[in-house]
Amino acid sequence: MSRLLVWSRNAIVFAAVATACGKSGDSTGGGSGKTFTIAMIAKSSTNPVFLSGRQGAEVAAAELSKKHGVTVKIDWLTPPNEDGAVQSQRISEAVNSGANAILLSSSDAGKVRGAVDEAVARGVPVMTFDSDVPDSKRFSFYGGDDAKMGVQVMDELAAQMGGKGKIAIIAGNQNAPNLQQRVRGVRETAAKYPGITILTVAYHAETPQDAAAEVLRVKNAYPDLQGIAMIGGWALFTRTLLTDLDPKKIKIVSIDGLPAQLPYIETGLAPVLFAQPCYQWGYVSVNTIFDHVYLKKDVPAHVQMDLVRVSKDNLGTWARQLKDWGFTDVDAKYLALPK
Repeated sequence: MSRLLVWSRNAIVFAAVATACGKSGDSTGGGSGKTFTIAMIAKSSTNPVFLSGRQGAEVAAAELSKKHGVTVKIDWLTPPNEDGAVQSQRISEAVNSGANAILLSSSDAGKVRGAVDEAVARGVPVMTFDSDVPDSKRFSFYGGDDAKMGVQVMDELAAQMGGKGKIAIIAGNQNAPNLQQRVRGVRETAAKYPGITILTVAYHAETPQDAAAEVLRVKNAYPDLQGIAMIGGWALFTRTLLTDLDPKKIKIVSIDGLPAQLPYIETGLAPVLFAQPCYQWGYVSVNTIFDHVYLKKDVPAHVQMDLVRVSKDNLGTWARQLKDWGFTDVDAKYLALPK
């Protein structure tokens, strides 16, 4: 958490990135152009975690622009909804428009791999974040170990349930490689608890409304459901489950910990959230791209991202971290909580 607080000081002041006219500078960097453009293609422009990542990218771009005397521009090419085919088109669009690099979170590795490799072949380096395209020619990936994330969620859920009970896995996009790995981590870990039974793995479109509706469908289909392993926190971006689920009967452990999700900790319905520092998806990745492409530095093939365990014990500290990262919808009552 202390490391996160250090990061936050870099993000308190949000500056707009100036836009230069004409074609971007040479993709090999070296100061040969006035503008260095990074096309950012996340999964969905309606998902709050990716909007947070966009803000981190913009802040990093502004800081780099000031430090290096070059306009670093973020070209947001994220589709409104998850669609690997559209992402592939956006990658080609970025290359054709003269982007110097591409930052991608893949909705479907199979559908974007060819476009990624084609971009690299045409001289546009690609970095991935959140959801990798591991068999492609991308130069680096920023994210966690997804299978380990699944392990963390399942171990915590088992602890909250006393090691026994019937659970469901709420799993998002079935084709997303990062989510496939998280599901695998949950399944394999659940097998180590003889008292835990997985009733179903439910996939859904990655919108809050679709996710919440799927949770309620599962609950109606399995009235004896006692626990939910959420490998993404989409359903908790709405308040629907606060009124439709009883925290005395069901426990949720979920990945993600954005402002809209914090009431679920308060009520005890989701006593633990494993928060992704999604602001850092953009902030760290843009700095990594600039180091590698513009400054010609060596960077790791995998830049590790660790989850933050958020519970009532550190709810105030995490709320203040979110506020420092630019979130304007953090409830004041959480900001007032002690460290």
